[in-house]
Amino acid sequence: MPFVLWSLLLAALLPLLWAGVAKAGARVDNHRPREAAARAEGHRQRAGWAQQNAWEALPVWMAAVMAAWLMKVPAADMNAAAVVFIAARVAHGLLYIADQASLRSLSWLIGLLAGLYLFLRAGGVIAS
Repeated sequence: MPFVLWSLLLAALLPLLWAGVAKAGARVDNHRPREAAARAEGHRQRAGWAQQNAWEALPVWMAAVMAAWLMKVPAADMNAAAVVFIAARVAHGLLYIADQASLRSLSWLIGLLAGLYLFLRAGGVIAS
């Protein structure tokens, strides 16, 4: 199976990873988890924000992959974009947790551009 399809699963698991970081070692009342998350501070708070951002990035990536797949963009090109997207999204979460705002924004942009690339390839705007 091409890596681009595995990237869908990896991208869907990233929010769960950041949620785990946000909750690791914290006392979380599972009856009111959103209240506990709202009280988080420091790296746990930033991990929660990374989780939210990862959920927000997921549908755009899924749509980009679907468009590229349906329009038969070459697998090598889709796989390359997927590697860039996943690496950028992992970096985004790590940089969010580390409170590195400028680098975090750069990694966010790189991930967005990977999805945009797939859309433009699918639309025939960019040729191989």
